[in-house]
Amino acid sequence: MAVIGDEGGRVVGTGEAGPCNHAAAGEGRQKLERAVRGSIEAACRQAGLDPASVRFASACFGMSGGPDDKREILAQTLVAERLLVTDDAAIALSGGTRSGTGIIVIGGTGSIAFGRTAEGRTARAGGWGYIYGDEGGAFDVARQAARCALRMEEGWGSRTALRERMLEETGSASANEMLHRFYTDEWPRSRVAGLAQLVDKAASDGDDVAASVLRNAAQHLAILAGAVRGVLWPGGDGVELAYVGGVFESATLRDAFRTLVELTEGVRSGPVLRTPAEGALREAYRAEGLELAG
Repeated sequence: MAVIGDEGGRVVGTGEAGPCNHAAAGEGRQKLERAVRGSIEAACRQAGLDPASVRFASACFGMSGGPDDKREILAQTLVAERLLVTDDAAIALSGGTRSGTGIIVIGGTGSIAFGRTAEGRTARAGGWGYIYGDEGGAFDVARQAARCALRMEEGWGSRTALRERMLEETGSASANEMLHRFYTDEWPRSRVAGLAQLVDKAASDGDDVAASVLRNAAQHLAILAGAVRGVLWPGGDGVELAYVGGVFESATLRDAFRTLVELTEGVRSGPVLRTPAEGALREAYRAEGLELAG
């Protein structure tokens, strides 16, 4: 998503395009260029600007997978006197809290916690992908639920409605068959992650195993937040914490997470105040000594 603002700090246009991959992966560069150009063009049209001739005073992009390999591509895609390229967690934090500092916990397909102090010191925990990390993200929730279904089938796990519901959703006759499906191109990581919604529904219907999976995910996310706080605010100073991402749509997970992080004195938690795209615009304004209105 792209957001354009005027010199008065007001948002005048938004646009979406995509998706895009990491720039180094396969056709990632072309997809990134198309996504960036398409979203900017859509935002320009809404703002009444000519995409072919527009020149920005300042532009900020928050990129997944790190910013290092994206600057050259972005510099060739738009004209900006000042170009800031950072990661997606940084812009999520900038838009997420009132001051643009504090801690952001992102729980989407994967997970990460990122923090920044008023002095500009930063720290992160997590965000290392589904093989080595992403604890508490939607893929991890679905993976843990699949394990519970398999253990029930093999006779060494608790009874749970997750097995029947996941088999039905995946068109499988057994948990064994379901797991084999997850190793095929038919079930990419994003599709498997979508099963986290099924886990939340089972928990809402009273399934103790599903609820346990969600509470464990909440604990992992709270641990990531605690790690960042320990690095940046070791003295126990008050800190604002925002959260964003699909897993927080689960009341079971969200309530458990907020309870855990607010056990630490001085932590105030809540949903993000602005979108990550608005956070990127806020960073672009700050580079010019301005502030986003509202």
